[in-house]
Order: sequence, then C-alpha cells, then structure tokens
Amino acid sequence: MAEASASNEGTATLHVVATAGHVDHGKSSLIRALTGIEPDRWAEEKRRGLTIDLGFAWATLPSGREVGFVDVPGHERFVRNMLAGVGPVRDVLFVVAADEGWKPQSEEHLAILDLLGAHGVIALTKTDLVDAQTRQIALDEVREHVAGTVLEDAPMVACSITSGEGIDELVSALDDLTARAAPHQVVERPRLHVDRVFSVAGAGTVVTGTLSGGPLQTGEEVELFPTGIRARIRGLQSHERPIERATPVARVAVNLVGIDRSDVRRGVVVGQPDRWAVTDVVDVQLTPVRDLAHPISGRGAFKVYAGAAELDARVRILGGTRVDPGETTFARLQLAEPFVFDVSDPIVLRDAGRRETVAGGRVLDVRPERAKVAATIDRLSHRAAAPRSSLPELLAHERGAIRVEEAEVLTGVPDLEGTWIVDPAVRDRVRARVVGELTRLHREHPLRAGEELATIRTLIAKTEGVKSDQELAGFLLDELVAAGDLSRTATTVALATHAVALSDHDPRLSSLTEAVGHHPERPPTVQELVSAGHPADLIDASVASGRLVRVSNELVFDPSFIAEAERVLRSSSGGISVSAFRASLGTSRKYAVPLLEHLDRIGISRREGDLRYPREPL
Repeated sequence: MAEASASNEGTATLHVVATAGHVDHGKSSLIRALTGIEPDRWAEEKRRGLTIDLGFAWATLPSGREVGFVDVPGHERFVRNMLAGVGPVRDVLFVVAADEGWKPQSEEHLAILDLLGAHGVIALTKTDLVDAQTRQIALDEVREHVAGTVLEDAPMVACSITSGEGIDELVSALDDLTARAAPHQVVERPRLHVDRVFSVAGAGTVVTGTLSGGPLQTGEEVELFPTGIRARIRGLQSHERPIERATPVARVAVNLVGIDRSDVRRGVVVGQPDRWAVTDVVDVQLTPVRDLAHPISGRGAFKVYAGAAELDARVRILGGTRVDPGETTFARLQLAEPFVFDVSDPIVLRDAGRRETVAGGRVLDVRPERAKVAATIDRLSHRAAAPRSSLPELLAHERGAIRVEEAEVLTGVPDLEGTWIVDPAVRDRVRARVVGELTRLHREHPLRAGEELATIRTLIAKTEGVKSDQELAGFLLDELVAAGDLSRTATTVALATHAVALSDHDPRLSSLTEAVGHHPERPPTVQELVSAGHPADLIDASVASGRLVRVSNELVFDPSFIAEAERVLRSSSGGISVSAFRASLGTSRKYAVPLLEHLDRIGISRREGDLRYPREPL
C-alpha cells in the first residue's frame, strides 16, 4: 500500500483507524507492513519491542482514499493510552495472533470497542507460525468471542507480515471499511482531541489529535478547553504535509501561537472560542460491559475516558444504588475536573480500585440542572430517544426557556433562530396571566389607559418557568404585543381591544375640567385634584383623550392655556426669561418653569442660558 500522496494540498479529509488487541500480537508490525512507517516513537518502545504510547502512521488505499492509523498499546498497564487512542475514533483494526489466540487484553479491548460502538476489520496475524488446524481453531475462537458484539459481522483476514499472506486481502478489507463508514456529520463546531504535545524549534507548540465536528483553518483563533486559554493557528499539517484547512475526520497537527507547551496536555480539546460548554457534571446512559462479574455501585473510585482524556469521577446511579450486569440505567458523573462533552459522546468507565473496565455509555446532558430523581429519569428517557435536532426544544421544556446561544452550545445544534427558545406551556401561562390581569384592570378601572410597563414585566417574571429573568420577561411581553394581544406605550400596557370610554356628558368630566380651568394659570396639582374627589383614572383618561395636558407628574393644564403659553413664547422673538414668561401669563414660577420645560420637550421652545427661544414649526 502506497504512502499518502500530497494530492489535494490545502485541505485534509480522510479516515482514521485505530488498532486494538493484546500485547505482542503484532499490531505495530502490521502497521509498518501496511504503511512503511514506524509507529513506535520512543527509543524504549523500539528497544523492548513493546508499544507503550500512541503511534501514528498513514497510507493511501487502492481506492485513493487516505487512511490514518492510530496504533495503541496492548499491555494492560497502558489501557489509559489505548483509550486515548480509540476514544475519538470509530473504525478499528482488531488484531489477534494465531499462535496465542484470545487473551485477556483481547477481551478488554473488545469490551471497550463494544461500548464505543466501533466498526472494524479483524486481522488474525502470525499465521506463518501455526499449521492449518491451529489457524482454523484460532479463527473459530475469535468468531466465538466477538459474537454479539460490534465486531460480530466484521470481516476477518488471516495474514502474515513475514510471508506476505493475506496482506492484500487486509488492505482490500480496510478499503471496504472506509467506503462503508457513515459520512461524518459536520456541524461547523470543530473539536480536536489532543493526544500528543511537543515543541518545534522556531515554530513553538504543536499539538496533534483526531479532528471531528467541523473544520479548522490556518490563522483562526482557537480556545483550549477546559482551560480557557486562547491561541492562534499558525499552521496545520496532516500526514506531514502542510495544509490551509483541515476537515473531519482527520489526523491533524496544529502549530499554535500564543501558548507555551506547559499550557497543553493530553486530553485537552482545541475548538472555536465560546462554542463548547465546560462542565464537571454530566448525565449519561450507562451499560455494564458484557460478562461483568459484579454489579456497579456508586461506591469506590472511578475513571471516565472521553475523547483522549482520563478523568477521575464519582458515580451516582439514578433511581437506585447499583446497576447489575445486563442492565442499562441512567447515572450522574461528578468529575474531579471540568471537561467538554457533546451530546451522544461515548464514554468508558473503569473501576480504579479493581483496575478493570466496568461500563460505558453515552452522554445525554452536558450541564444538568438539579431536580428530583424521578423528574431527572423522565428527562433523560426523553433525551435518550430524541434526535439531536429536537434537543433545543427539549431543553426549553426542561428549563421553561433558554437563550438561543446557550442552546447551541449545550446541544451542538447550529444556526438556531431568534433570541430565546420558550416552552409553549410557559408562553400559555404568561399569556393567560397577563391577559387575565389586564382584563380585571380594565373591568374595574375602565378609564385607566392600562397598567404600568414595569408592573407587567414583574408579573411575567413571577410566572412559573420564567425564573425572574427580566430579559426573558421583556421578550415574552414583546411577543404578546407582536401577536396583537397587547398594546404598549413607553410606560403603559393594555389589552389591544381596550379603549378608554370617556363621555363628554359624564358629570365627573365636567367637574374635573372646571376645576382645572377655573384658574387656568394656577390649576390645582394632581394630588389636590385627587384629594378633592377627582379620580386619578379620570385625570389619566382626560390627558389621554386630549381634554387636559400633563406637563409634569404633578401638573395638568387646560389645552387652551397651553396654546396661550405657546403664543406668548412665539411672540418673543428676542427670547424670553422665566420671569417675563410668568408675568405675561399671570402665573407663578411654580407653574411657569414646568410649563417651559414641557414646551422644550415637545419642540416648541429651545433654551439658551436663561432665555427661551421659539423653534420654527415643522
């Protein structure tokens, strides 16, 4: 198989395959034979003939598709490194040696792949070391062990790197595997799981990993999660050739500017700023590995493996104290340090005390809120069955409402419209409460224009599901106005159908206008009018209908006197002082100053120093 060519320079998109299998079954040797590249990077690995850490190689398949290999260690002491390699990858080359057959790490690696939902090809290696009968026994044994797992129907190829037997058939099987692989869902939210960090003289810090989710571009700013450190991409490489843009799924090396090597470690995620939710609590659907000999409880120390990261965690089984082999349940994982997850991310759970893989699962909620266990289980049951596209609406149902930008971060669903996603039940409760309150107000106070805007916003904020969020309350009020349910001025809200019913034949109106107009240059204050028995509603209605003019909170005037004040002002082409204005109207400073300020506000006058000048009519 030829080494990867430099075709399609500028962009990298390919398939990534991880190896798996017991120690010394020939994984690294097989990768060397397939690619011509030495995957073991450390001198100790080459000296001992034992893979300790992740190795990387690549090649071009006969179809022209490129494949990158992540070679993982097979020894039980290096399971954490194995998990860092297979965590972000879904295609696998599973290796079993014909001369040794099925071994403990064969079983544990298969259990991990089964939990991750991997697909793959099985290679029965070292066939040159056994006779035909032993080979057949080994083939039958492997088929027996993979029955009922994700590798049950995987093609199996008997091969030998010494004799060359089966190598071409294995290449063809890998080509078929990449052809069958489901297209990667690009959601324009890139995530690079860092599995290697090093420095290059003259270039600085370089990280490598498997890219998923969306593309990375040279020159763009990125964030290191969960640390929050930001950097800029100076350069990208894939298969040792420079590119301008990397697309998933790909093995990518990223040269980062603005950070030190000490700022990054294996397990960190590189992504676009503010596009991922950092969390230390996740809700998951949890399934024990097959043939587990004991139940899983919340006691003990556990390690969670996600992407290329290893995280200490406490486990809380929801709705019980344990989960037995063969069962599936919901659990909450409390992590010792924060991380970034996506909905449906696979995770692997290991018992740190027993040093064994005990369960796996998928993430259902990346930032769960506290709730009763029954409500949490019901919520997770809905999430487990829901497609990703419906998760923003589920979030709104769970929380009452959620900001669009937060929903995009928590669910990975892009390009949501609007500002808020609101549960329909919350909308219904808000509408019923506001319409009910305004209906009562209009019935009891038909002359009032409506309720104060601040009062209605507070009423909405206190409605179940709104959670006292004033911004959300304002959004819901705007929706009711836009829907035609309400009318609103700068300070007042009313039902859209409400009209102040004020009759010229109403004796109360005549009494009010007479009280204001009896001495139009010195009318009673609003408080004095109310104390004299004139209802505040009637005063507001008279102002709203134009029968009176409000110049301040405490003063209303007859419209004819406002017209006289305007005439006096316009007749003073050289400007008029407060004293001259007061004298011309026969009033006092108590009334003259508010009158002038009112004329300033409505554009009749303009103030320059101590004088007022008339403005030209529009």
